[in-house]
Amino acid sequence: MNISDIVSEEIMPGYHGKLIHAQTMSLVYWEVEQGAEVPEHHHINEQLMQVLEGTFELTVGGSTKVYLPGDFVVIPPNVPHSGKAVTSCRLMDIFSPVREYK
Repeated sequence: MNISDIVSEEIMPGYHGKLIHAQTMSLVYWEVEQGAEVPEHHHINEQLMQVLEGTFELTVGGSTKVYLPGDFVVIPPNVPHSGKAVTSCRLMDIFSPVREYK
């Protein structure tokens, strides 16, 4: 399979993701529109986020930082976090266990 074969889904306003699910983890490649926000939330999944392109502001457990291409952050399970695309972005998320989007 090739990433170009996966259809992108708009999971939330401005967040278009290509989701890949394995047995115990999920990988998501995001195309994010400038100004798009993820409201504060938490989940049981451990999450690793990497910025591939653009600038992304992320708040994890009350601490806000701006991330640039190549930067990554580990978000522990059940820790509140939120984010905003400062510019148009390409992001990659890895979740364990498998992340369910509803």
